[in-house]
Amino acid sequence: MTEYILFVVIISLLLLHEMDAIRAREWKMFIVLKDMSEETAYKVFLFIHFPLYIAAFYVLCNESMQSGYILKVSIDIFLIGHAILHYGFRNHNSNGFSAYYSKAIIYSLFALALAHLCILLGS
Repeated sequence: MTEYILFVVIISLLLLHEMDAIRAREWKMFIVLKDMSEETAYKVFLFIHFPLYIAAFYVLCNESMQSGYILKVSIDIFLIGHAILHYGFRNHNSNGFSAYYSKAIIYSLFALALAHLCILLGS
């Protein structure tokens, strides 16, 4: 049960981060998206997050299914890599994540996903 609650917290923080990403216009840091019009880049940015949300909510709604294990591990690995990318791009000209709360969300996701991954792999 603790593992499931931790995963719910992770998904909640991910949703907060994505709300913040819209504010920060995160798509301006993406190689392909930065050259698109603002409206097109925004729409593509939204669309590429759709499969991640489907996977996350699928796991949340079907917690007892074995396929959920693979999706949880995949989401954890994605979030760990995501935080590393944010760290690597911390000095990017278009990085709008300089506020304390933005960094706190990103690096909390890293720590919690790493802890969650350790729990999953240890069980």
